[in-house]
Formats: sequence, structure tokens, C-alpha cells
Amino acid sequence: MNRTSAKAGLFTESVIRETFRLAAQHGAINLGQGYPDFPCPQEIKDAACAAIQADDNQYPMTFGTPPLRAAIAEKTARTYPGWTIDPDAELCVTCGATEALVAVAFALLDPGDEVVLFEPWYENYRPDAILAGAVPRTVRMHAPDWTFDEAELRAAFGPRTKAVFLCHPNNPTGKVYTAEELALLAELCQRWDAVLVVDSIYEHIHYLGAGRYLPPALVPGLEDRTVTVNALSKTYAVTGWRVGWTVAPPDLTAAIRKVHDFLTIAAPAPMQAAGVAAMGLPDGYYADVAARYLERRDLLCAALEDIGFGLRRPDGSYYVLCDMSPVDPAGDGVAFAHRLITEIGVSCVPAVSFWKPENAAAGRSMIRFAFPKRPETLHAAVERLKGLG
Repeated sequence: MNRTSAKAGLFTESVIRETFRLAAQHGAINLGQGYPDFPCPQEIKDAACAAIQADDNQYPMTFGTPPLRAAIAEKTARTYPGWTIDPDAELCVTCGATEALVAVAFALLDPGDEVVLFEPWYENYRPDAILAGAVPRTVRMHAPDWTFDEAELRAAFGPRTKAVFLCHPNNPTGKVYTAEELALLAELCQRWDAVLVVDSIYEHIHYLGAGRYLPPALVPGLEDRTVTVNALSKTYAVTGWRVGWTVAPPDLTAAIRKVHDFLTIAAPAPMQAAGVAAMGLPDGYYADVAARYLERRDLLCAALEDIGFGLRRPDGSYYVLCDMSPVDPAGDGVAFAHRLITEIGVSCVPAVSFWKPENAAAGRSMIRFAFPKRPETLHAAVERLKGLG
């Protein structure tokens, strides 16, 4: 008898986290894993410390403290007029967006259900679907602007389609889906009675200007069939705090809450108190976040372009997906990423894991850099990257 499950054999360990360990081992500047190397806002650090000192250190309410759920609902309504959330029936606070996605997958999917995924994808989505017993159905996005074919999308839907997973703004491509693309998804989700699961963790990190980001939950036809996943991690530079949440219709939220309870019980109590402070930051904070990331994007992308990498500057998120074959004609992103870490002292992520194994050739020469770093970190990385030759 095989001592491990068949499901566990259908995917590898995280390439992103593996790259993190290798970078630490070799002292490389980490432009692989997407975590900031600069401080989070002082207000939320103070709130976390105050909660700990006040002995807010025990189990909170399983699906989120009432103050945090109320603060998320209020901040969402302030940011997106017309989006009203019932914090008592439509919110579940989780241990980061990662746990939220697993809880959603287990709450929505039965063995044999089908899940539509856009490829390349953030590497967690396919394993989440597989662990729930579902069958991934793939829709390819095409460089350089990461468009997809409408006919291919329509063909991916069918009577067994239960959900669509969407990262918007997108990791790893930097794509921000258009109103027309979201309307098409709304049509198809309604036709096949599917749920749209939106990873919106980069909602405030885009470079299209105010009002250009459209939450799918506000798209006609998706209001009652969207699960929105979010977290403190990226917007507030606290990726280690592990506080996320889902927003969904009451029937879906009830199922998500049950699964979340038996996965992790609750997110850390002091960090939830800090989340209340984060939700109360002024609106100008979010414009500043986008402006600072735009500067970082342009700093790194300009340098990568000068070195010779093929890329399209992302419209959102804080990653840039590059074709490394102009720099290394061998075109092997895995070998190139290893060389960068061990010889150049900069880490990136080989992007082949963002494509399914059968389509691995499409991602063979692709690598992903992350730029949520201090300018001095990016300048130091660029100086090292100039040593490629």
C-alpha cells in the first residue's frame, strides 16, 4: 500500500518557497518571493503590540472578531461605493489568503467538479483544486499582454463547471482584467451556474489610475456568485501576520466558515486587532502605496530591459514576468534561476510551475521577479544582475 495519497503526487512542493530557501542559503538578494523588505505602517504595529500587552492572546471568534469584520465591511464600502457587506453573514476571517483559498476550495468543490483556471497562474490554485478532488480546466493567456481567446474560455465551461479561480490584478503576469473580460465571465458563470473565486490581494497595487480597478463582485451578474479573497499581507506589508478573509453570499460564507473552523480555528487575535487599525488608514495611504510601487516597477523593469530580458511592464501586482532567453539562449528558466542565485547573488522564481505540466514548454524560458523592496535593495540587485554575461 502506498503510504501517501495519490493527490499529493499530482503536484510538487512550492517552487516559490523552495527558491526562498535556496536564496537564503547562498545569501542572494531575494527578488523571488513576494514579501516587502520595508516596514509596515507604524499605526498597525502599535495596534498589534497594544493587543498583546492587553492580553488579547487567546482564541477569538472562529470566523473573525466583530470589530475586524465591521472594519473590513466599512473600508470596502468606502473604497467601492455600492458594495455593501453584511459583516455578520458575508465575511470569514482566515489565516491569510492562502488558507482562505483552501477553505473556499473545500467548501465549494466535490470530487469530479471542474474548475476553470487561467494559465499562467499563481501556483497554489491548481493544488487547491486537486486537493478538493476537482478537475482543473485550463485557459491559456498569451504574452505579451496576456489576453485569452474567448472561444477557448467558452469551451472550458460545461455542466460540471463549479468554479472559476481568478487572480485580479494577476500574479504572475501583472494583468488587470478589463470590464469586458469580467462581463464575459459573468455571462458564462450565470449560464453554467458557476462561482467566481477572486484572489484580490493586489487590489490596491495597480498602475492604471484611480477608478480603473473593477471588483468582480460589482459586475452585473456576479454579485451573488462571487467569493472575494483578500488579506492584510500585501497592501499593508505584513506577509508574516497571516490574516485574510473572504467575502461571499451568506450560503457560501456559511460553508467557508465551517471548513475554516476545522482547518485553523481562527486567525491570530492580536493581528486581527491590528487589522482594525489597518482598515482605518486614510484613503491617501492606498494612493501612496500604488505610487511607490510604480516607482519600484519602473526602476527594476528599466534595468531588466537594458540587460536584455523580454518583458511587458505589469499593469498590476508587484511582479514582472520575463523571458530570459535573450540573455541566455539555452532558454532554461530553472537552470537560469539557479545560476542567478548561486553565481550572481539575486533570486527569481522559475515560472514553469505557473503552467500545467503538459504546457510546461510555454513557461520554460520564463522567470518572475518581485519588486516589493526598498529602492536600495533593487539598486543593489540591479548592480549584481549587470554581471550576467
